[in-house]
Amino acid sequence: MDKIELRILQISQSFTQTQSYTVLLAEVNGIRTLPIVIGAFEAQAIAVAIEKIKPSRPLTHDLLNNVMDSLGGKLSEVVINNLQDGVFYALLVCERNGKSIEVDSRTSDAIALAVRARCPIYTYEFVLDQAGLVLEETDFGAEEAAEKPKKEKVKPQNLKDYSRPDLEKLLKEALDNEDYELAAKIRDEISKRSEN
Repeated sequence: MDKIELRILQISQSFTQTQSYTVLLAEVNGIRTLPIVIGAFEAQAIAVAIEKIKPSRPLTHDLLNNVMDSLGGKLSEVVINNLQDGVFYALLVCERNGKSIEVDSRTSDAIALAVRARCPIYTYEFVLDQAGLVLEETDFGAEEAAEKPKKEKVKPQNLKDYSRPDLEKLLKEALDNEDYELAAKIRDEISKRSEN
């Protein structure tokens, strides 16, 4: 089967499921997109890598990437290879000593690793046939969306001064503006309040 290369177009809050996000993948040489619903932590892991934010200690995906490097291997590609009962499946294709090894993975983890390893993400035609969406004329195409000007970023003075509904609104705005660093700070403030 021929593989179709995808790229990350955007990450946004999911309107269909609370505490979920959608990573939108777009065909590199086409007009279809593949929306995949992921959890908040997985969205953060992808966003941190896209924004090249350096945490003080390695996150789980950074750790796995470092382990592969230390053992002389590398992630050469990610393949979203199946869709069953609404669940996407993915393979990590790793290279070591001239051998190719395929490892089963959650799709969100595979994407987070692909961003860190700077390797391509692929899928198959039948996956796009089942779950792909064609961008409407009123939507931005894959190339236009990448060049779409970002809205002005929200810059709160002190997150502790905001109410929880206002924080949730700010979180949505930060994600819409692709300000993932601010989104992570807002999410952390919401989490602190949930723990109390």
